[in-house]
Amino acid sequence: MPLRPLLLLLAMSPLCHAGAPDQAPALRVATYNVSLNHDEAGGLIAQLEGDHLPARQVAAVIQRVRPDLLLLNEFDHDADGRAARLFVERYLGQGQFGESAIAYPHVYAAPVNTGVPSGLDLDGDGRTDGPGDAWGFGRHPGQYGMLVLSRHPIDRAAVRTFQQLRWSALPGALAPLDAKTGKPWYPAEVWSQLRLSSKSHWDVPVETPQGRLHFLVAHPTPPVFDGPEDRNGRRNHDEIRLWAEYVSGQDLPWLCDDAGHCGGLPGDARFVIAGDYNADPADGDSHGAAILQLLEHPRLLRHPTPRSEGAIIAARDNEAEHRHRGNPAHDTGNFGPRTGNLRIDYVLPSVGFSVLQSGVFWPPPDAPEAPWIEASDHRMVWLDIVVPSAATPAARKPAP
Repeated sequence: MPLRPLLLLLAMSPLCHAGAPDQAPALRVATYNVSLNHDEAGGLIAQLEGDHLPARQVAAVIQRVRPDLLLLNEFDHDADGRAARLFVERYLGQGQFGESAIAYPHVYAAPVNTGVPSGLDLDGDGRTDGPGDAWGFGRHPGQYGMLVLSRHPIDRAAVRTFQQLRWSALPGALAPLDAKTGKPWYPAEVWSQLRLSSKSHWDVPVETPQGRLHFLVAHPTPPVFDGPEDRNGRRNHDEIRLWAEYVSGQDLPWLCDDAGHCGGLPGDARFVIAGDYNADPADGDSHGAAILQLLEHPRLLRHPTPRSEGAIIAARDNEAEHRHRGNPAHDTGNFGPRTGNLRIDYVLPSVGFSVLQSGVFWPPPDAPEAPWIEASDHRMVWLDIVVPSAATPAARKPAP
């Protein structure tokens, strides 16, 4: 039986955003890969129990942007929720670097595949006990986990998780092939058990002033650290495809969640897909046009791409950027001189919303808040969304 998801309801009062009495305020939705992970189980907890500078920097970014609904990637999961409580109470609940504290009374966390032993040789090294042999790469269960923070109630009874869905269940799955023989790279007994999601895929319903929103969150594996069989690139592609299938509105008897309920999202449901998808639409090492499965999906809203001044400046001094085709203003992470900067973090609302404004928190290097982004090689991406109506909600204050 799968472990039951952990939903922490913290006794804090949410910070409200002003708006006209008859108007629902714009909803600010964000994603942020915060790199708050540790190679040892319990290591993040120990860091957060002290005065952890990266956690303070991450908290300052959150306090500046002030999302209503936020996904954190690479936040280590522990079954007791200790790390989440420490971060919400001691870091977000206290002002950092002159910012105002922010409360998230609804916090959702659940088990992920990273670091969970499979007992199989998944990386082909002849062993079954390495971090590459876990269902998702990791040195302990919960490493590189996910955390959802919300100012609005989460319908915990309706949450769906897809941690255990097998890759082979996906029709037309891109099973890796041996580059020399053309035969399947994974033995049949391994392929039949291998899970699709390297962490997990969650459908988290949230009751917002804009109505019910399905927050579809994930963190597909990076499409690197493999060989010519491209097993990680193909898995990344199919992890992204899972959401494309889920929101298609078609009958999907193969798509069964961890509770045994099958099928995708109803065709009239509003949703936002968010997370670090490790796939750039124009550059990087992703398999084919992996992220275009979402960016060009008919149920996804077309809207201006979030951008930042800091990304433009960072690209000027990065040699790899001269080989890139994408617009550097859209990048969401700085991955060094070899890889360059990429757009791999996304907040993608469904048709049925309008985007009032958006951005990437990447301040220019001379800005007072520039040191905050040192905590992670990713940047927060945020959007303000509304359901169009006769009365247009007032736009919120832009974030840098």
